[in-house]
Amino acid sequence: MELVALGSLVSPDVNRERFPALRDGWVRLDGPAGTQMVDSAIDAMVDWMRSGRSANQGGLFDAGRDTDELLAQTRTTVGELLGADPRAVVFGPNMTSLTLAFAAAAGRALAPGDEIVCTRLDHDANVRPWLIAAERAGATVRFAEPDAETLELPVSAIEASLSERTRWVAVTAASNAVGTIPDVAAIVAAAHAAGARTYVDAVHATPHRRLDVAALETDVLVCSSYKWFGPHAGILCARPELLEELTPDKLRPAPDTIPSRWETGTQSFEAIAGIRAAAEYMLELDWNAVEAHEKAMLGVMLAGLATIDGVKLHGAPVERAPTVMFSVEGRPADQVARELAAVQVAVWHGSYYAWELHRVLGLGTDGAIRAGAVHYNEPADIERLLAAVERIASGR
Repeated sequence: MELVALGSLVSPDVNRERFPALRDGWVRLDGPAGTQMVDSAIDAMVDWMRSGRSANQGGLFDAGRDTDELLAQTRTTVGELLGADPRAVVFGPNMTSLTLAFAAAAGRALAPGDEIVCTRLDHDANVRPWLIAAERAGATVRFAEPDAETLELPVSAIEASLSERTRWVAVTAASNAVGTIPDVAAIVAAAHAAGARTYVDAVHATPHRRLDVAALETDVLVCSSYKWFGPHAGILCARPELLEELTPDKLRPAPDTIPSRWETGTQSFEAIAGIRAAAEYMLELDWNAVEAHEKAMLGVMLAGLATIDGVKLHGAPVERAPTVMFSVEGRPADQVARELAAVQVAVWHGSYYAWELHRVLGLGTDGAIRAGAVHYNEPADIERLLAAVERIASGR
């Protein structure tokens, strides 16, 4: 296999030394399942835990006020990053938990015969919560289908699923399996024109594209800070009036004001400190350079894998995050992943919770291999992946 000129790839103004986990010699192409943490987020968490300032919210003493201020500052910073109103930035343990809670609240406002549109491109965290909510309400879930060959999700696929009974459209901003980036703004506009609200899963998109909730005009957007160089946590941004309208499950003494009434139990305040630092890092990035760098690495991955006999690439969306899904003929996905791990190349195998998509592709329980780059990856990482896959495919 003749590799593309990897040395010609554009590199963003990023210091790999800011990611301590990258010093161990591994090629980390497992970013779609969670990126490595940036140093400032690690330091912020450690500093908070050592400071003595951590307390619960609402305490009438210095540490209590410091905790309240940390939460307020983090909401403001995340709001700036995502173009969201800080009054409606909700923190939780992960996107799945937040979506289960939100869909349950939205489901209580549904009536029998109402409809929800999901897609077969989405992570199951943006499908199953809506299926549960619909079942409880006597509503129906309709699925928008991606293109069978490219795995793109055209606006027309959403439009074909809409009706006068559609109440919610749940859609991904980027497929966590194949990287497809739909035209979310157009999908939101189509949903709103039909009288429906929108719930956008931006977990996979956030490390690759600068998002703006206000510009997209979506009713809700969710993401996870551990996918953009921060700690394990989920974030939900919504229209403030929507969070006031819906009634979440909460304890009786818990606040009735937003966003607090959507945050069950005590927050991980050290994680909140890490989220703020990671968001500040994201705000410092040159996003044009990041996108150019990632597109170049994606192009090399796709071109290199396409030249290897026995490798099948799944999907060919034009607009995509630097994420690829592929199979090696005659090799179970878990075996390929183990052989890549043996040469310190980290990838994922299986379905990665893109449950509907894997059923559409007929991949079964074995699934496929997923490799994904983020801006801290470098040309040498892609070269090692391609060389290792070629050896595996050839049986050497």
